[in-house]
Amino acid sequence: MTTTAPGTVPAIEFRDVVKRFGDHTVLDGLSFSVPRGQRVTLIGPSGSGKTTILRLLMTLEELSDGLILIDGDPYTYEYLGQKWAPVPEKRRREVRKRVGMVFQQFNLFPNMTVLENIIEAPMHVLGLSKHEAVQRAEQLLEKVGMPEKRDARCTDLSGGQQQRVAIARALAMDPEILLLDEVTSALDPEIVADVLAVLRDVAQTTDITMLLVTHEMQFAREVSDRVLMFDHGRIIEEADPETMFTAPSHPRTQEFLKAVLG
Repeated sequence: MTTTAPGTVPAIEFRDVVKRFGDHTVLDGLSFSVPRGQRVTLIGPSGSGKTTILRLLMTLEELSDGLILIDGDPYTYEYLGQKWAPVPEKRRREVRKRVGMVFQQFNLFPNMTVLENIIEAPMHVLGLSKHEAVQRAEQLLEKVGMPEKRDARCTDLSGGQQQRVAIARALAMDPEILLLDEVTSALDPEIVADVLAVLRDVAQTTDITMLLVTHEMQFAREVSDRVLMFDHGRIIEEADPETMFTAPSHPRTQEFLKAVLG
């Protein structure tokens, strides 16, 4: 545990995090934090380490060095006595419940209905009754504009509809932290706006901490409190959205935004 005063502990904290794949270092001594309730967007070229950050937070990857903390709780390693030790898996799973993620490729169960996809984890991970889980799912389907699709098979939905179900499924776990990994990159351009509208509503009507990876710069500008520019596994610039998108100071950021924004 950290000794930071109550109310000031970040929702997410990376301390000197290193991630290697073989001889390739993707994250190189990365340190940053996200205060509770803040929306932070990660931008930068492909391969700069942005998605790896989200995958580490979802425990889909193991870090090579450093520390990750969620609400001040060690998520990876902790200092016990005179040495570092891995956080026990049971406690790690408890911390992991606070984090939800929406992926690029939806990752829905194709053999289940929309409703079944949304209630599965709340029942089996959170221990909700089926009645409670269904009530929560129906409220979320209203929120994402799909109440009439509760009994549809996910394979019968469009890409945009599947992504909205994936957002509802992530929110059904009542996460404190929501990770969004290029959630519109697999969608046809004409339906991107529908999905972004749902996420904009989540940002405006909840206090969920959000960490986003996106190439939708206008969306990032609208919903973010801070924007971090990555290059080669490091943060090279961070600023509020207005400053980042109108007056970036680092030449690499200027070059990147010019290429992305035209």
